[in-house]
Amino acid sequence: MRLPTLALATLGLLNLVHAEDARLGPLKDLNGTFPFAAPQSVQAWEPRRELLRSQLLVSQGLWPMPTKTPLNAVIHGKIDQGEYTIEKVYFESVPGFFVTGNLYRPKNATGKAPAVIFPHGHWTDARFLIQPDKYVREEIATGQERFVEGGKSRFQSMCVQLARMGCVVWQIDALSDSDSIQFSPEVIHKFAKQRPEMNRTEGWGLYSPQAEANLQSVMGLQTLNLVRSVDFVLGLPDVDPARLAVTGSSGGGTQTMLLAAADPRVTLSYPVVMVSTAMQGGCTCENASLLRVNSGNVEIAALFAPKPQGMNTANDWTKELATKGFPDLQKLYGLYGKKDFVTLQRGEHFPHNYNAVTRSGFYALLNKHFKLGFEAPIIERDYQPLPKEKLTVWDHAHPAPKSGDPEFERGLLKWLKSDAEEQLLAAAKTTEGREQVLRPAIEALIGRPYAQAGKISFPEASTQWRDSHFRTQGRLLNATYGEEVAVDWLQPTKPTGEVVIWLDDAGKGSARLPNGTIRPELQELIDRGVGVITADLFLQDDKKLKQTRIVTGPREVPAYTYGYNHALFAQRVHDVMTISSYLLTPRDASQPPIKKVSLAGFGQMGAVAAAARAVTGGAIAKAAVDTGGFRFGQLLDYRHPMFLPGGAKYLDVPGLLCVGSTQPLWVAGEKDHTLFRSATLHLDGTDTKTAAATWLSR
Repeated sequence: MRLPTLALATLGLLNLVHAEDARLGPLKDLNGTFPFAAPQSVQAWEPRRELLRSQLLVSQGLWPMPTKTPLNAVIHGKIDQGEYTIEKVYFESVPGFFVTGNLYRPKNATGKAPAVIFPHGHWTDARFLIQPDKYVREEIATGQERFVEGGKSRFQSMCVQLARMGCVVWQIDALSDSDSIQFSPEVIHKFAKQRPEMNRTEGWGLYSPQAEANLQSVMGLQTLNLVRSVDFVLGLPDVDPARLAVTGSSGGGTQTMLLAAADPRVTLSYPVVMVSTAMQGGCTCENASLLRVNSGNVEIAALFAPKPQGMNTANDWTKELATKGFPDLQKLYGLYGKKDFVTLQRGEHFPHNYNAVTRSGFYALLNKHFKLGFEAPIIERDYQPLPKEKLTVWDHAHPAPKSGDPEFERGLLKWLKSDAEEQLLAAAKTTEGREQVLRPAIEALIGRPYAQAGKISFPEASTQWRDSHFRTQGRLLNATYGEEVAVDWLQPTKPTGEVVIWLDDAGKGSARLPNGTIRPELQELIDRGVGVITADLFLQDDKKLKQTRIVTGPREVPAYTYGYNHALFAQRVHDVMTISSYLLTPRDASQPPIKKVSLAGFGQMGAVAAAARAVTGGAIAKAAVDTGGFRFGQLLDYRHPMFLPGGAKYLDVPGLLCVGSTQPLWVAGEKDHTLFRSATLHLDGTDTKTAAATWLSR
């Protein structure tokens, strides 16, 4: 028999040595390198920006946005400071979850005032912080502060000066800090070990596999509080909605970047001592699964372009920003004709803080873009900081909620899960909802658009003639990502142009029975002229694999791994995308064209096939999926090979099938097909593989 043209083309390349799969290399962690390369044009950047913004919102648990319930804001205890007033505020970002802080307002302002949201970083009781004289004098001596009294609280200093400049300032507490007491610091900032009592399929807590599978995180809660802070501030009658800024340092800088990227209502951003191509944020409150996979803080800051944005350097991980990261931000802004809209305040001689010199940089940017009319440079004036008892939100008339209550934690996550599920079930009922809500979310979970499947070749294929087909074995190489996938391709002698990717827990060997003969259902496909490809998806040949790798370190925090690396489940979906893309990429005209690619998945690979079908869209013509009833929401180990951050949130496996049902779909292992009514549901006792092959061959 004559070998297929494809085999003849590849047999001469048997001596090529392929590189080891890049996914076997070290995992990336928060201390890695995160460069940002400026795009060549606005047209090239805009699709990337939309993709990353979706990924960011998904990672924060804000896709869809939790229902904006009444804030029930309480503003009380006004303190008159002559030029400005200070008020005590608390409101509910979701029912029963209190956001706390102080509201500074200028007196005698005319017209609508600009507003600033001011989150802080990792300073204990930051809003109440009064530094001892010794530290203040040291900071004055090094040029960080100017006043013995005013220098005692850099946080109040910012608010006072901005109020004097005519701005409304919302100084918000970070979770577990100052008056935000419903979570303990041990949960928010110091979490180290998984809590068995919080690791269950009902009533789970933060950091558990269930929380991660539903994209519920400390970082996401803080971002939600900031989005609701925008609602609160813009709801004040004296605020100009066209002039809304956000600034904060360290962890507050992280919050600043996230809010600026997430909420289009923000018009000026100033993240301090955080933007860097180096360390990305070390605290549990600065990390969320999916957030920085294929991205990093400089690119997150870039999402705000071309709106005005400033940042700074200090003697910390930001010290190289002037040469690593900022020039590319300038280039990006330059593409919009606004290179001067992004600024950098150099301060490598200063430690990691938000000192008076850095604050002056923010005042200058605010003065310029909000047209405040002050003569530059703007210099702070001294004032008398107020003690905790003057600023605290809670008192006898306004009693504090219970502190560190685990039932509150469980109840909050339960509410968020229920609210998201209600919205997603509604979205699943419409074509618009499936395409604009579910599909982009699932694409973010998998982390690779099918349009960017990569440049793929088959350089080491070996083809042999068998009784009824050609058998081609080798590894597909994805040069774009440095990945490879071992395949066994059974090609009929009279091909119809259709190929079925057949996924099974047995991997590449799933086409054959123990005696070496082809499984009857696959032989039927081959006899009908349909080719079959089986594959060892990433690490599928490791039959001893029980847990996936995590980054080194003593803290059992899933986001430290999945915030920077794809889950194994997603990597296996990438392999299916690689196979499909290779098959459908036009090759030499002398080769038999592949007109249609279909997909079948069984066992654990059933869910992989469902996800692959959802993200490949119309590229997969038909899909037969036996889910076996698998649910991401039943996994209690975040190192399980099937674990996927966000896997349970978007209606779990039925959500994948819902999106995948826009093309012909056959499903086994499911009793209810409410979400995918158009699918053929297999409920009889027929062997599922035989039934699937018969359906695929029609």
